Amino acid sequence: MGRVKVNLTLDADVAETARSLGLNMSRLAEAAIAEAAKVERNRRWREENSAAISAYADEVAKDGLPLARYRSF
Repeated sequence: MGRVKVNLTLDADVAETARSLGLNMSRLAEAAIAEAAKVERNRRWREENSAAISAYADEVAKDGLPLARYRSF
């Protein structure tokens, strides 16, 4: 997908510091938003699958790891 223009509002001091350091604010914002989206996707996945995760954890606590007898360490 291509790039799109968006409007962001930044603290004036933050923007001026970034400019004075020659930082690419668009790329930095893009990277930060991508990371925030990844964190939120993972949080939602864990929330949506919490019942299955809990059930598996209970099963492992009760019966041990499914293939534990094949472990060599």
